[in-house]
Amino acid sequence: MPAIVILGAQWGDEGKGKATDLLATQSQSSGATIDYCVRTSGGHNAGHTIVVNGEKFATHLLPSGILTPGCTAVIANGVVVSPEALFREIDGLEQRGVDVTNLLVSANAHIIASYHSTIDKVAERFLGKNKIGTTGRGIGPAYADKINRTGIRVADLFDESILRQKVEAALDMKNHLLAKVYNRRAIGVEEIVEELLGYSERLRPMVTDTSLLLNTALDEGKTVLFEGAQATMLDVDHGTYPFVTSSNAVAGGVCTGAGVGPTRIDRVIGVIKAYTTRVGSGPFPTELFDEDGEKLWEIGGEVGVSTGRNRRCGWYDAVVARYASRVNGLTDYYLTKLDVLDSWEQIPVCVAYDIDGVRHDEMPMTQSEFHHAKPIYELFDGWQSDISGCRTFADLPKNAQRYVEALESMSGTQFWGVGVGPGREQTVLVRG
Repeated sequence: MPAIVILGAQWGDEGKGKATDLLATQSQSSGATIDYCVRTSGGHNAGHTIVVNGEKFATHLLPSGILTPGCTAVIANGVVVSPEALFREIDGLEQRGVDVTNLLVSANAHIIASYHSTIDKVAERFLGKNKIGTTGRGIGPAYADKINRTGIRVADLFDESILRQKVEAALDMKNHLLAKVYNRRAIGVEEIVEELLGYSERLRPMVTDTSLLLNTALDEGKTVLFEGAQATMLDVDHGTYPFVTSSNAVAGGVCTGAGVGPTRIDRVIGVIKAYTTRVGSGPFPTELFDEDGEKLWEIGGEVGVSTGRNRRCGWYDAVVARYASRVNGLTDYYLTKLDVLDSWEQIPVCVAYDIDGVRHDEMPMTQSEFHHAKPIYELFDGWQSDISGCRTFADLPKNAQRYVEALESMSGTQFWGVGVGPGREQTVLVRG
């Protein structure tokens, strides 16, 4: 049975949660099961929206599989975990009748403490016009501590002596930075230790060796679904650096973030919108500043699930799609939000870039070139009809079929399915 990866192919907010939920429920309807749904990177800066029976759910730190009966949700070692955000999200789902007892957390996942959020916010303000556009939730500083070997892991919450030593080491330099550079008060070691110890007993029953768990599951023939956070163009190595997240959001990062080898992965599904959006700062070649951009934003409901920030909107970028297909080794694409384009007479698609008079069919090599990239568009006729009720590819209007086929041919990977609305059932399967 397979190990499947689902990840974003643009700048995030593509609809990964729906694709994950769809795959899980589709498997159930065919008599199979998704046994484990795993988050492998990022923190509570991610956001997935899932509509189940007309009811909208938003997950941030929890894997989307938390909503699938019989599926074990796993937060793996590559994730940075805010205990406060984790329990707030758990409490919110429990109040809505969702069973969250099927959640497991890696002992090796790193902790986001309150001082990480403080550092994140003051550093972003200090950068002024050069700010990155972070969420201010401490994700970057937590990953920085991980790399600097001053991080705190989940397992450390169960040993007060080790926890105190690690907090002291982490705050030693940070307090100098806060007081002498940012003109902020120093943070007390005891207040952080007390804060983190306060989460330990509730967290303890959830904590396990998730790498062992997942490898054993695969050995036993169970199906494991790895759910990406953020997206390809936000990957710290392969995205639009420095306007990226602090972890590896591409398929290769799944193996590191979950503790499974690359030979265990059977299928890698990229989720991509029928247009493009991005949150935060950074280059965005197809971004629109006109009525079309406003219309995409309004019809698409383009507001960040986790941040509440408005998303920047633009046309589909086939250069980005080809790049994402290549660096992730995609086996399939799942195209979302095709229905948002229902009312356009003509729909532009970016097929290449013009950079200082030179055509680029592939992603430019340097940051400077990408900043100067201008989209070269090809126009496609719209279908100007409501497709939200379509359930087979043949049900789609001919122009919608042609649009999907054109995107598939220029995106480097076959399309598995197409989303025609927010609901779990609003999907057209191109291939089973």
